[in-house]
Amino acid sequence: MNRWHVLGATFVLLTAMCGSTSALPAEPTEEGVMFGGQWTAANNTTSQTSGLEDLKTVVEVFTATWCTNCVDVEHALEEVQANGLLQQYHVHRSIGESEDPFGTDVLDQRWKDKYGYDSPPTVVFNGSMKKIGSVADDGTLVNEFTNLATTNLDLGNGSTTFAWTPAGLDSGTVAWQLDIEQSQLDGYDLHVTVWVVETEAHFENGSNGLAVYPHVVHSIHDLGNAMNGTATLDLPDAHDDDDLEIHLVYELTPTEPVAPPQDDPVVEEESMPWVGAWPTAALVMVVAFSRGGCGNRCE
Repeated sequence: MNRWHVLGATFVLLTAMCGSTSALPAEPTEEGVMFGGQWTAANNTTSQTSGLEDLKTVVEVFTATWCTNCVDVEHALEEVQANGLLQQYHVHRSIGESEDPFGTDVLDQRWKDKYGYDSPPTVVFNGSMKKIGSVADDGTLVNEFTNLATTNLDLGNGSTTFAWTPAGLDSGTVAWQLDIEQSQLDGYDLHVTVWVVETEAHFENGSNGLAVYPHVVHSIHDLGNAMNGTATLDLPDAHDDDDLEIHLVYELTPTEPVAPPQDDPVVEEESMPWVGAWPTAALVMVVAFSRGGCGNRCE
């Protein structure tokens, strides 16, 4: 085999291993919608109210410190975020991970349960549109992400209030109030969640060369479905520095349909056609007659 055959065979093998590099368009997740993104530094006291129409797009990014393709995706997202269109949340791979120190199994499993077993990079906009890979389907990644980030959720008139009061370095109290038209909730279950995010985490051994990894999600706290309330939270440790953030995010997930009650199955008793009342009575009479007619011989 000459060297051209070897090179050709190698190319085919690498293509099979790496898969196609063609652009994959964003697709619906069928997992409902996500909105909110109000936030503050964990060591800061705040109270803020925003109109629902003024909220930035919530963008979740599934990433890893070894993922070289993730770099292009994250740089494009940073450019769109600089234009005031979105708020990023980076979930790092953890299950089966040998390099990335930022992920947790709980968050990794949550991603898989909600969005599927996709490899990094994967980006989800407002919980409703998922983009896999780093090849643009609309000119450039910046153009594609801008279009996805400006999709209107049509949440109607309403507002959300978010407040945070720290209690030392590792806990605090969050308060919220959601004012939204009831029609927006029809067919959905509301989940009020708080996301604890590290502004920047440093990892010099990241093999994709970034060294500084932004928007790292450390934990997600589900506070239930009340339209308003308060909760006390214990905070995880930051990877480095004192730069944790507290984010309020609302999730609307499709209500599971209630299955109608099932009637107990009717079990029909099977009977043999020759076994019935008359044959049984006749059999008893025959036995009685034979015993009565045998006299002393039956003793």
